[in-house]
Amino acid sequence: MTASDESTVADFLVDEGLPESYRRDAYDWFLPLIDQLANQLAEVGDGTPATTMVLGISGAQGTGKSTLAKLIEVVLTSRGRRIANLCMDDFYLSRTRRQRLAADIHPLLATRGVPGTHDTALAIATIADLRAATASSVVHLPRFDKAIDDLVPVGAWPGFEGRADLIIVEGWFLGAEPQLHSELEAAVNALEENEDHEGLWRAYANAQLGGSYQQWFACIDHLILLKAPAFEQVKAWRSLQEVKLAARSKSSGSSRGIMNGKQLERFIAHFERLTRHCLQSLPGKSDQVFYLDADHRVTNHHVIKKAPA
Repeated sequence: MTASDESTVADFLVDEGLPESYRRDAYDWFLPLIDQLANQLAEVGDGTPATTMVLGISGAQGTGKSTLAKLIEVVLTSRGRRIANLCMDDFYLSRTRRQRLAADIHPLLATRGVPGTHDTALAIATIADLRAATASSVVHLPRFDKAIDDLVPVGAWPGFEGRADLIIVEGWFLGAEPQLHSELEAAVNALEENEDHEGLWRAYANAQLGGSYQQWFACIDHLILLKAPAFEQVKAWRSLQEVKLAARSKSSGSSRGIMNGKQLERFIAHFERLTRHCLQSLPGKSDQVFYLDADHRVTNHHVIKKAPA
């Protein structure tokens, strides 16, 4: 690790308001990962990649996906690399389109999150455009505002100029495969029991996951999983995220879309089935797994496959 990396990480911790424990995990676990990525990118030769690598970061809500993605972006950018950073959440369907799904298919589809509530075609096209970009290209990256539960107007989407060395995509069920039909029969919580007793909502989401989402996930060259200890811990972490979102919205003068305790409990219930499925299935499907404890500390790291050249 260079002095420049130390300074970059120190500034990152301050900018993101992260605890000292994150510095230790960054030094012990994440900077070696970044070095590996940098070495793989360097192997192509003259600084212009023959093929832009797509790195996926998966993990349940609150595991620190966006923080890790930002750390990778900041460190590699400081080393002269060009990084395009994408989030699954920014490809949510608009409120209007989800309300249409709710009216036509099932009322629970009004709530963002599960498969079927993303614009997968836009996600696939955005990655393709970034991979095909030239030095003079500008690719506009979608943005979704959770505080208002809707897409940011297209005209306000940021433009990524030129060719990326690395595209990062992070999301809570990135890389997941659909469940077996037999696994959909029993409800996993009160939401499914009371509002999806016939199983239509979960069957639709599962079918969507087995369709265009697999085409989206196939764009990923290397998948990293941040593995939460259990679903119960995910619920606690998601509550902390809502507190932070409320604080940011208050400082900006907007409180629309912020959930109270009961609303948040119901919201999280939408994700319980697929979160539990991912906790069981994704460790065996990911190329690298970082195992987390209740304090977000990395306790173990399992490398299945090194990042591709």
